[in-house]
Amino acid sequence: MRIDIISALPELLFSPLNHSIIKRALDNKIAEIVIHDLRKYGLGKHKQIDDYPYGGEAGMVIMIEPVFNIINKLKNERKYDAIIYTSPDGKKWNQSTANDLSTKNNLILLCGHYKGIDQRIRDYLITEEYSLGDFVLTGGELAAAVFCDSIIRLLPKAIGDEQSALTDSFQDGLLGPPVYTRPAVFNKWKVPKVLMSGNFAEIDKWKEKQIIQRTKKLRPDLLDDK
Repeated sequence: MRIDIISALPELLFSPLNHSIIKRALDNKIAEIVIHDLRKYGLGKHKQIDDYPYGGEAGMVIMIEPVFNIINKLKNERKYDAIIYTSPDGKKWNQSTANDLSTKNNLILLCGHYKGIDQRIRDYLITEEYSLGDFVLTGGELAAAVFCDSIIRLLPKAIGDEQSALTDSFQDGLLGPPVYTRPAVFNKWKVPKVLMSGNFAEIDKWKEKQIIQRTKKLRPDLLDDK
């Protein structure tokens, strides 16, 4: 899989995309992330990428020409399955979306910035828009890093124990069960006996019950969709 990220502030992406599972996936050629500095495609000697909005609103808007130029260049080099804009008013990102996009070959992520981007970019160049939630970030770089993390960890061999990713919260639309490790007793707080019983049928029943109880308590909205 290849992910191209277009950013006005690419430095914000270097650290989160160069550690842990993502770094191992990149080192092992399981995935490739290419970060593009939008300013290299800016206009004039000052490499301008933003301008004042029509209509007199406050703030600056990313111009269409630099974005068109880089996306057009990339599309001439390979076919992309999706061109995604990180936007607070996009569809909310979820595990199902990550699962779907992890099966694709080539993705472009365009990071929003300033007041936003020229609407014509969204109308004619972007195929999908996603948001982390109902709040606004300074830019879309952190959202893009989150999207990459949630996608790449699902790729075959990205995680040593692939079953681990398949049993994460939200894989079946619900929360995961509580998990425990050694010691069995700490400060008089005990691990549930069933988990140490070796009876895997009973353990599975316990987990299923815990999944429903935890989801009902912490995220009842997820049960509404069932």
